[in-house]
Amino acid sequence: MTIDLNSRYGLNPAHSEVVEACKVIEPCDTLDMGCSNGRNALYLGQLGFNVTAIDINPAAIDSLQGIAQQEGMSNIKAQVHDINSANLSKDYDFISCTVTLMFVNPANVDAIIADMHQRTLPGGYNLIVCAMSTEETPCPVPFPFTLKAGQLSEAYAGWELIKYNEDVGTMHNGAKLQFATMLARKPV
Repeated sequence: MTIDLNSRYGLNPAHSEVVEACKVIEPCDTLDMGCSNGRNALYLGQLGFNVTAIDINPAAIDSLQGIAQQEGMSNIKAQVHDINSANLSKDYDFISCTVTLMFVNPANVDAIIADMHQRTLPGGYNLIVCAMSTEETPCPVPFPFTLKAGQLSEAYAGWELIKYNEDVGTMHNGAKLQFATMLARKPV
């Protein structure tokens, strides 16, 4: 039984799609893109994943490094990194990017996804959850970037889509928001 480090440190629980992905993916070398305060990195680390957690916010990275050090979790490496640069420095078995792409520069999204493709090992996985804005469901939040219908599945043509949907959900404040959710496996 793992201790719930997220609640111990006042963090939100791991993203539900990260939890679901861990039912398919064995512990491996993992990248948590846009890790923020580390809620997903801590969850993955407790399950035995070797996690590199990146975010542009130095305070969030310092906080995650502090928690990992305090808990003796040497399998979590947190570092400041601007995802907009689209230049990941190593290859991973699993890259998780949940509710992150909508905060990047829209001009960089294609390059960021291409970099994720390149840095995923054959047989490895990408998990993306990103807000959408469609004619039927315009995004009520002024995110810098939102996906269009079918855009994410097109970006992963040739990959095995283990899970893919573009569902509308209700936010905690009652706003209706559509998200693209995808877990894809790179061909071997």
